[in-house]
Amino acid sequence: MTPMKKHLTPAEAAALIPDGAVVTVSSSSGLGCPDLMLKAIGERFDATGHPSHITTLHPIAAGDMSGIKGVDYIARKGLLKRIIGGSYPSGPSSAEPPLIWQMITDNQIPAYNIPSGILFDIHREAAAKRPGVLTKVGIDTFVDPQRQGCAMNALASDDPVVKRVSFEGDDWLFFPSIVPQVAIIRATTADERGNLTYEHEGAYLGGLDQALAARNNGGIVIAQVKRITTEGSLKPHDVRVPGMLVDYVIVDPDQKQTTQTGYDPAISGEIFRPLDSFRVPEFNVQKVIARRVAQELEIGSCVNLGFGISANVPRILLEEGLHGAVTWVIEQGAVGGVPLLDFAFGCASNADAYMPSPYQFTYFQGAGFDASLLSFLEIGKDGSVNVSKLSFRPHVTAGAGGFVDITARAKKIVFSGMFNAGAKLSIADGTLLIEKEGKLKKLVNEVEHVTFSGRRAIEQGQDITYVTERCVMKLTPEGIVLTEIAPGVDLQTQILEQSEFRLIVAPDLKVMDAALFREAEIGLSLPAKRARTLEGTFNG
Repeated sequence: MTPMKKHLTPAEAAALIPDGAVVTVSSSSGLGCPDLMLKAIGERFDATGHPSHITTLHPIAAGDMSGIKGVDYIARKGLLKRIIGGSYPSGPSSAEPPLIWQMITDNQIPAYNIPSGILFDIHREAAAKRPGVLTKVGIDTFVDPQRQGCAMNALASDDPVVKRVSFEGDDWLFFPSIVPQVAIIRATTADERGNLTYEHEGAYLGGLDQALAARNNGGIVIAQVKRITTEGSLKPHDVRVPGMLVDYVIVDPDQKQTTQTGYDPAISGEIFRPLDSFRVPEFNVQKVIARRVAQELEIGSCVNLGFGISANVPRILLEEGLHGAVTWVIEQGAVGGVPLLDFAFGCASNADAYMPSPYQFTYFQGAGFDASLLSFLEIGKDGSVNVSKLSFRPHVTAGAGGFVDITARAKKIVFSGMFNAGAKLSIADGTLLIEKEGKLKKLVNEVEHVTFSGRRAIEQGQDITYVTERCVMKLTPEGIVLTEIAPGVDLQTQILEQSEFRLIVAPDLKVMDAALFREAEIGLSLPAKRARTLEGTFNG
């Protein structure tokens, strides 16, 4: 039986996208980005003016990530009608803002930041022809219509994507289904029938769900791959997206595995790296914070990990001989192993498994995990955290990615970051020295953007800790309580006076362990996680 002709050039595939289409793109910035296909769409528009006025969906992230241009290839006035993404990260902050950020901040197109998990849920609902997503994820954050309603600029505020509704006597957020006419996904290998395998990919992401949403609604699915093989040569258990869902295939033999990484077999789980090949953090203030965060963990727990200082915590456990004591889970889908850093963040080496991102987010939204380690840009008087928008930064916002999904019901969250911005710090003989105070306070009366709601955390009884280089704080119904202070730090001038709001000082205020502030290993010892019973209670 002769297989259908599915192999097209990028230009031929780009010509299939009609004006006004809704196009869903599978990527997490550089990870899994169908870069060549997006480039072809931009080139077609530059030459012909088509496709015009399309809406694009980017469930995890889209943006310019130092060598992966991604959505910037299609950031053209007239090409884009609106954009909906989980986040819009960029390269180094000193670089020129990505074109898509310029369009967003100049109010050229409506732009929305829907939490990544919800955006995947929207695809699933569209695939099943259901009306939309009913959820409590995002209540009292920027996602909530009572705040910004996911809008990233003024144009988006005029055309909301979410409503607050009453259902069964309770308040919920409702996201109507968005039906894509085109899905652009990526894999490693396609056979002649379009069956897709992901053997060189760092994550499966959400290509299957996106393909289902387009195909079930009469749309087309375009897959970018590294290579094509003969029909029947792929093992059925290895196929992640079956050919019945794939209409066309384009080939990019040079597609990067992730940002700035051509191919590393350890990222895709084909080999395991020796543990001594992983870089441990150099001794500095950020490492001090990561060490203190590590002290919040329990052996046998499953812990989500975010970008920033907390991304170094697995390396702290590795250095302390505790690798494997905790199972790390990240939103792109890796379970276990050693999460990678910098532009390879979102990937892990030596992973136990790779979950499709939509199912990883279901795990997060339902709080099946034990704790989350995340960063903060601002902390508000009510305990709220902002990681998604600061207007005084060179680029106004990057969005939240999966942050809102992860924190919505998490049992325990440890936020980490510098106490304020711009301070000149040093470490000497187990003490922290603040040589010059920073000009920018990060503990503020009200955060600019509520990415995490302190009020809702109190309502739900979540365990919230904030770790900085100079102190540790806890969220309580009475306010934020200062529980630990770094050795060498003055309570009044270097903590209390550096916060816009009044911190409550615990009557049993402790001094942080001086070992955290010395270069030698700290002798980290973690308690064991208590066993869970069927009823959800815990035995001692």
